[in-house]
Amino acid sequence: MVLDDFKPIEIQHKDIFNHFFLQDPPQTSELTFTNLFIWRHHYHPIWLQWEDCLLIIFKPEKVLPFCLPPIGPGNKRKAIDILCETLQQLTTDVKICRVSEEFVEKFVAHDHYASFFDRDNSDYIYRTLDLIQLSGRKYHKKKNLLNRFIKNYTFEYRHLDMELVECLLDMQEKWCEIKECVDKPDLLAEDYAVYEALTHYEELDYRGGAIQINSRIEAFSIGEPLNTATAVIHFEKANPEIPGLYGAINQLFCTNEWSDIEYINREQDLGIEGLRKAKESYNPHHMVNKYTLSPNPDKPEK
Repeated sequence: MVLDDFKPIEIQHKDIFNHFFLQDPPQTSELTFTNLFIWRHHYHPIWLQWEDCLLIIFKPEKVLPFCLPPIGPGNKRKAIDILCETLQQLTTDVKICRVSEEFVEKFVAHDHYASFFDRDNSDYIYRTLDLIQLSGRKYHKKKNLLNRFIKNYTFEYRHLDMELVECLLDMQEKWCEIKECVDKPDLLAEDYAVYEALTHYEELDYRGGAIQINSRIEAFSIGEPLNTATAVIHFEKANPEIPGLYGAINQLFCTNEWSDIEYINREQDLGIEGLRKAKESYNPHHMVNKYTLSPNPDKPEK
């Protein structure tokens, strides 16, 4: 396999990707077409259909390239070898990243590949009903903060539609001014991903919701089905100057958009201490543990 056989992800490839995701429902938050497409300017993904597997390589500008695990009903063990051999054309530090524990157990030949636990990129999974009801002592503070928000503000929850897209773009711009995104590369990359998501709203398969206060959008969230049991939340933004607003958009988005689905995947914490504390405070039901694979230098000859 040569690298030139791979091509960049474009919007017209959505049906191909969704076909593979339908046959091989993903567990990790990275594996949706929306996620891959909106982050394409940051990760520069390229892809190839090999037999019955979808192969994806990321080529970020400031870190070494890496692969995602192969997707589809085909021979994943062979696809892992193909990916690593192809990546050797770009780097000697060959890695397949964001690999679920289930994938490692089912498809990785441990005499050929070493696997390393990646806590910072492991996904937090919550029971949707827990995030909606906020019942019991473990959610007591969350429920009180939500109730104070409801008592102190007159607001409206709105489903995302084309009319609302411009309002969300305006709110995201203001949010980035408050957070000084221009001086923070990670937030700037995220800002571009939000822009890509919103400006391609009619073409992508996600849902959104927003909270409007005094005719202004002050919070929004965007997510989509990941598999039949789980929805993944890609973005959640709120005016940080309004107490309880983040908790409100979390609860209202789940209530209005995801009450019929069992679990919510709120993605990873990236090793950021404040983000980890916030995600743990909502009491995850479980984690989708992820691993990094690298070829074993002492692997036996085939």
